[in-house]
Amino acid sequence: MSADARKSMESLIEELRKKREHLKQGGGADRLAKQKEQGKFTARERIEGLVDAESFEEFGLFAQHRQSHFGMANKEVPADGVVTGAASIDGRLVHLASQDFTVLGGSAGEVHSLKVAEVMARSLKTGSPFVFINDSGGARVQEGIDSLSGYGQVFFHNVMLSGAVPQISLICGPCAGGASYSPALTDFIIQTRQAQMFITGPQVIKQVTGEQITAEALGGADSHMAHSGVIHFVAENDQDALYLCRRLLSFLPSNNLEEPPRLPSDNNVDPNPALTNAVPVEPKQGYDVRTVITGVVDQGDFLEVQAGYAMNMVVGFARILGRSIGIIANQPSVLSGAIDINASVKASRFIRFCNAFNIPLVTFVDVPGFLPGVEQEYGGIIRHGAKLLFAYSAATVPKIQVILRKSYGGAHVAMSSRDLGADCVFAWPTAEVAVMGAEGAVEIVFRKEMQDAQDKAARRAELIEKYRSAFASPYVAAGRRLVDDIIEPANTRRHLAQALEYLQTKRDQRPPKKHGLIPL
Repeated sequence: MSADARKSMESLIEELRKKREHLKQGGGADRLAKQKEQGKFTARERIEGLVDAESFEEFGLFAQHRQSHFGMANKEVPADGVVTGAASIDGRLVHLASQDFTVLGGSAGEVHSLKVAEVMARSLKTGSPFVFINDSGGARVQEGIDSLSGYGQVFFHNVMLSGAVPQISLICGPCAGGASYSPALTDFIIQTRQAQMFITGPQVIKQVTGEQITAEALGGADSHMAHSGVIHFVAENDQDALYLCRRLLSFLPSNNLEEPPRLPSDNNVDPNPALTNAVPVEPKQGYDVRTVITGVVDQGDFLEVQAGYAMNMVVGFARILGRSIGIIANQPSVLSGAIDINASVKASRFIRFCNAFNIPLVTFVDVPGFLPGVEQEYGGIIRHGAKLLFAYSAATVPKIQVILRKSYGGAHVAMSSRDLGADCVFAWPTAEVAVMGAEGAVEIVFRKEMQDAQDKAARRAELIEKYRSAFASPYVAAGRRLVDDIIEPANTRRHLAQALEYLQTKRDQRPPKKHGLIPL
């Protein structure tokens, strides 16, 4: 190669480097600085903070829009406002998209959305998780229906990826209008306290309904966690959101054809004496079921999902001897652990995710029943409670039930009972399995005897104990083979570890069909 040719190649490479550096600046130094002044990372900083060092390979840096109307002709839009590519997290492949608010407010135009859809398609082809970091003012109105078409393609790919690879959305800025439906179609949403997400903003609501509300109260992280149940984790800031995303992925397989990653373990299953008195013998006394959960799992490490929503039901991820498990538990300290509409939906969705991605289910039961009330009945507790029955029955992963205390009525059946396909059922000595609590049962069964008794209170107490010993003890359920073993609380971890070990090769066939019809 001649000296002139080498010089020409060197100048071309220099030009390439300058263009790349310019495009990576997004909306420019001033807008990048403003983003940081608001306490937020830039689109590229979010990716760098999430993935393994120097592992990110970008796709579509030089992508350009093709619009010429409304001032868009010859307008430079670096990377069309979204950074897309592949990287590794803890050595495992992931695909990502990160919206750049410094470029036209991160607005989603045609090319912007096509870039996202294309990287989602690569995620599906390679069997790798997809992470979408949202920070956008919404659809790019200058592009009209082209921007709507782009949204549609993203939604379609969300559905194609569903159940095949894990999808995680991070809401790190505005996420309004149609844009909010893509996160809603993913498996988990992590929202920072600096972000808001809603279909129609406060101004539109005021114009249409006359209601006045702030953007934070309408679509802030706390509102979505406590009221709507749309999100799964609240992050204090961008850095916390990235940490939560990495931690969540550590429990999950890369796709539905793989088993979840198993971490090294010391194989310690020694008894935990702290569990002996973790559950009060008195059936009406409340306690925090998370004490039981953390006393059983590896290093007490429990990643609770939707911790602030439907708090009468606890769900989340943990490990036993390094093996990922999904945990569902009634929470006696909230509504006495009764199952209501929101708890049914929360648990059902979590169960179906775990089943799709080969994560065994461990269910801790202390439930007095479904929550009674006119509001619950009018709200459709029958339909929503049926989701829980459907989810457990349809699940083919290993299912282990641990009955801690109360397990009454239809709620007993719904909480992963033997009749819904539980592979292994353990009960603590405090367990009571019955149609209803002894106090309520004697009012029906022994009403006449109590009325005729001279000392009604004493006779009632005697009959309650008689009913409890005859029908509500764990030994009765074990005698009917609805319980496999009655175990000491301190040894729960050992029993769970053994059950998970022998159930790892479980195969459970279902009738051939396109899909079941969960009662939506």
